Amino acid sequence: MSNQVGFTSTVPVEVILGAGLEPVDLNNIFINSENPGKYIELSEMHGFPRNICAWIKGLYTIAEDKGIKRIICIGEGDCASAVSMCEILSSRGTNIIPFSYPTTRNKDKLNRELNLFAQELGTTLEMAEEIRKRLKPVRDKLKQLDKLTWKERKVRGAENHLWLVSSSDFNGNPNTFNKELSEFLSEAESRKSMKFKRLAYIGVPPILNDLYTFLNSLGGDVVYNETQRQFAMPFSTDNLIDQYLEYSYPYGITYRLERDIIPELKRRDIEGVIHYVQSFCHRQVEDILIREAIDLPILTLEADKPGKLDNRTRIRLEAFMEML
Repeated sequence: MSNQVGFTSTVPVEVILGAGLEPVDLNNIFINSENPGKYIELSEMHGFPRNICAWIKGLYTIAEDKGIKRIICIGEGDCASAVSMCEILSSRGTNIIPFSYPTTRNKDKLNRELNLFAQELGTTLEMAEEIRKRLKPVRDKLKQLDKLTWKERKVRGAENHLWLVSSSDFNGNPNTFNKELSEFLSEAESRKSMKFKRLAYIGVPPILNDLYTFLNSLGGDVVYNETQRQFAMPFSTDNLIDQYLEYSYPYGITYRLERDIIPELKRRDIEGVIHYVQSFCHRQVEDILIREAIDLPILTLEADKPGKLDNRTRIRLEAFMEML
């Protein structure tokens, strides 16, 4: 069996690496594939309904296409549709490994989950803790990249997005990732600062591939990618359990707003907020609380399938930037 282990949402990658396995974020290989739309069409041919999140359909067929036979399924802290998708994959012969983030954000419960997860993969939390320490220099460089984005304005929002979102699995090889990141930072630090409207992007990473470049053409750029930044684990903690307690994505919009979003909007002097919602996703409802909590101009964007911005979305973005 291959040493690859796929997952549908960010999990404690240190445990996977501690087991001597290669982490594979199925989201990243799906959206970065040459033609992600074909995977959605294939999943619908397999019986997936049209009104199911495109990410779920893409994850299912990319796992089948790439022959990834071990997949971590997140029971709590992500998406009910992902759980159902994992049931289908299990019936097709895929080994499904369970993991959950406790909804109560309880340290003892998370400790128990992490220990069970480590046992499932044939390793220990002690080994995962050693990996956490080894990954710290890489995560520190990602924090530096983020600082170059919002404080020094030398890194574009699209670049920030790509590096941070890739830190969910370090492209399968933390050593190579670290080397390439060091080279990028060396080049970026020599750039001149740029001037643009300072935007925040909150919500799940976009399925659209030209959002950032279109914003650049309108004189704006994203200096805060909320969820992508969380993947990089930008907080200072002393152990693995605390690190994944600080990770905000699984614990609901109220915690995300209080702990991360609102403080970062203030710190980065944000002028406007783009809240991205995926079609047919339960997280769309979070827009209500986001608008009640944030006292800044907010544009809510929705998209379904991968590809470029449609004309209606372009017009809405143009109007939003003119208003700013």
